[in-house]
Amino acid sequence: MKKRLINLVFIFTLVFTLILTGCSSGAEETNKTTAGKGNPEVSLENVPERFANGENAKIKVIRKIGGDDHTAQFLAGAKEEGEALGFQVDVFTANGDTAKFHDAIAQGLEEDYDGFIISHGDDAATVNAVQKLVDAGKSVVTFDSTDELAQIEGVTLTSQNDEALATLALDQLIKDTNGEANIAYLWVDGFPPMVRRNNVYQETLEKNPGIKEIERFGVASADTSVQTQNAVASMLNKHPKGEIDAIFATWDAFAIGAARAIKEAGRDEIEIYGIDVSNADLQEIQNENSAWKYTAAVDPKLIGAVDMRLLAKKLAGEETPETYNLEASLISGDELRQSKEPINMVNLADTIEGWGQSTAFEEEWMKTLKEYYKK
Repeated sequence: MKKRLINLVFIFTLVFTLILTGCSSGAEETNKTTAGKGNPEVSLENVPERFANGENAKIKVIRKIGGDDHTAQFLAGAKEEGEALGFQVDVFTANGDTAKFHDAIAQGLEEDYDGFIISHGDDAATVNAVQKLVDAGKSVVTFDSTDELAQIEGVTLTSQNDEALATLALDQLIKDTNGEANIAYLWVDGFPPMVRRNNVYQETLEKNPGIKEIERFGVASADTSVQTQNAVASMLNKHPKGEIDAIFATWDAFAIGAARAIKEAGRDEIEIYGIDVSNADLQEIQNENSAWKYTAAVDPKLIGAVDMRLLAKKLAGEETPETYNLEASLISGDELRQSKEPINMVNLADTIEGWGQSTAFEEEWMKTLKEYYKK
C-alpha cells in the first residue's frame, strides 16, 4: 500500500511537471512570435525586404563625450527615431573617457547589434574599431568624428557643418565690435569638430587684426562647465574691466561656465558668442542681462534622428552619402527674450524658422514603419 502510494505521488509529480513545462514552452514561443510586432492593419508591402516581415533591428549608439545636455538631446533623438521605426536602441556615453569609449565599441562587436552610431570618435583606434565593425557586416554612421572614417567603405560621417557654426558666431562678434575687440577663446583640441571650428577662428583672426586673443582655456571632461567657470573667474581677476570685450566659446559647456563666472563677477560688459544649444543654454541666454548674446547651433535631437535614418537606409541596403552636414542657425538672446513665453528646445522653432525640422533621408517606407509600430 505504501509502495503504491509512493508510485502515485511520483506519477502525479511527473505529470504536473510536464504540464508546467509545456505551458512554459508555449509562453516562450508566443513571446518569440509576438515580440516586436506592430499594427497588423498597416501593410508593410512598400518597405524594404529587410523590414517587410516586421523584423526588428538592434542598434547601439556610442558617444565619447558626455555630461552635457547636448549629449542627452542627441541620444534622445537617436533613440526616439529608432524606436519609432521599431528598432531596439541602446545608448552609451563614455563621458570623455577614451578607454571606456573604445571598450564599448569592442564589446558591441561581440554582441548581436545590427548597426552602430559612433559619436566623437577622434583617433586612429576609432578608425580601426569601426573598420572591424564593417568587416563584421555591421552598418555604421558616425557623427563629429575624424574625417578618416568617411574613407571606410559604407560608413557615413555626419557633422553640424562646424565651419558654418564658427562663421556665424564670429561674424556676429565682428559686427557687434566693429572688428575691434580683446577676446578670450574657449576651445579644446583633439576633437574633429573643434579642429574645424579652430581653423575658421584662425582664419578670422588673420583677416581681422583688430580682434586680439588675450586669454584661452579649454578642457573636455564630465565637469567642463565647472572647470570653465573657475578658469574664466581667474581670467576676470587677472584682467580688470575694459581689458576683455568678448568671449568666443566653441562649445556650450564652455559658454555656460563663462556666463556663470561673468554673472558672479558682475562683469556684464563682456559678451559671449557661443556654439551649440540645449534647454539649459536657452534658459541661461534668456536670463535678463545674460552675457551670452548669441549661439550658433544645430538641433542636437535632430542630429540623432537624422543619423538613425541614415543607419536605417544602410540596413535596408539603400545608397547613402559618405558625408552629410546639417544646416546651422544663429540664435539671438534679444530675439528669444521678446517671446511672451519661455523658449525651450521644443518651441524654439516658433522663433527660429526651420529649427528642429528636416526631412533629410526620411523615406516613405520609414513613415510606414512608424505607423506600423505607432503606440
